[in-house]
Amino acid sequence: MSSVTEQFSAYGHPDVTATHRTTFEITTEDHLTPAGTCIIAICSEKGAASLSPQFCDLLRVPGSRLLTSLICQDVTVTIRSEGNPGLTLIHPTDLVWRRSSFICGRTIGLYSDHTAATLPCEMIAHLQQEARLDVVLTVVSDDSPGIPTTGV
Repeated sequence: MSSVTEQFSAYGHPDVTATHRTTFEITTEDHLTPAGTCIIAICSEKGAASLSPQFCDLLRVPGSRLLTSLICQDVTVTIRSEGNPGLTLIHPTDLVWRRSSFICGRTIGLYSDHTAATLPCEMIAHLQQEARLDVVLTVVSDDSPGIPTTGV
């Protein structure tokens, strides 16, 4: 079994609504409008294109799994998603977790078991107060030919 971990921080914003029912997003952008119902944090230290090559390669292995831990003050949630060989991870500012199989340059996780609307209300309340959000991404694969084991 191989795994690679990435860690970074982002911050909430008063306009976080977290009402989107099929995705959630973290962005490096420094602003948010009420129309961004999937965005839960801004000023992220990483977008999709900033993830390490080792992380991206392992996330593209068929059958790979992505565990995302979101930690905001006293609230922690773990999101389970799937990787996919079609993930490009080329977007400079955004990371999007999706409940569906749709892939674009911002997509980091497919078939996610959480969306913006299902994240804990306590976490969203903290994020609306501009709290710091710590993000820990761990991709795990049972079958990773030619990809060295790094991370945890």
